[in-house]
Amino acid sequence: MDALENTVALVTGGGSGIGRAACQLFARAGAAVAVVDLRAEAAQAVVDEITTHGGRAIALTADVSDEAAIAQAIAETCETLGGLHTVFANAGINGMRAPIDELTLAEWHATIDTNLTSTFLTVKHAIPCLRDGGGGSIIITASLNGTELFSLPGYAAYSTSKAGQVAFGRMAAFECARWNIRVNVILPGSIETNIQERTYSRNLDRIRYDITMPPHFPPLHGRRGDPEEVAQLALFLASDASRYITGAVIPADAAFSLAR
Repeated sequence: MDALENTVALVTGGGSGIGRAACQLFARAGAAVAVVDLRAEAAQAVVDEITTHGGRAIALTADVSDEAAIAQAIAETCETLGGLHTVFANAGINGMRAPIDELTLAEWHATIDTNLTSTFLTVKHAIPCLRDGGGGSIIITASLNGTELFSLPGYAAYSTSKAGQVAFGRMAAFECARWNIRVNVILPGSIETNIQERTYSRNLDRIRYDITMPPHFPPLHGRRGDPEEVAQLALFLASDASRYITGAVIPADAAFSLAR
């Protein structure tokens, strides 16, 4: 499988979950991969997995909400790996789940900065390198929550960040098309990842609604998704097979969002 042969891909949040699965798939498809993560050991572990199987990868540690850090990671990728063709802006957190009237400004900023501001910073600093290489693909991980679904009280900051990613992605798609840069957004449903490790909650009982899903849910397969099932979509959007697709917002949710 060589859909990404002789290309370079950068993946934020590449140390686990969807990001890790995408790094592995991109490498198997022939790309050299920059694995960017806040956790140095997690990023290096993914690099070790890739290189053990004959792939090429580098581990980069960065807080994606820190402009200097993400700018440096992108610059190092372009210099070390010889360019940039695919950017997967995937890093994100759930952050604090709490009633809106209890959510602190610091908690709001922590989620908005990690999810939405980081997407802006990643795309901003990747554009020059992508443009210099004749174009490429930018993929953004948003969510059903805040774009298709609004039934999880306590997720005000998270949902806002994810809705913002969709708007930003579509604006970027139109602006960057002149440089042959495609920008598409993935909306994962319920996926088996470790995002709960950076999820916190406070006083949700007073805003919770009792909503019961049917036994076989989501409708397709009746189970949570595997990270690779989302990463396969990212691989398609990174490859030339999707060369005529930009500005798309694509659910990967087994029909979760169709239930009303």
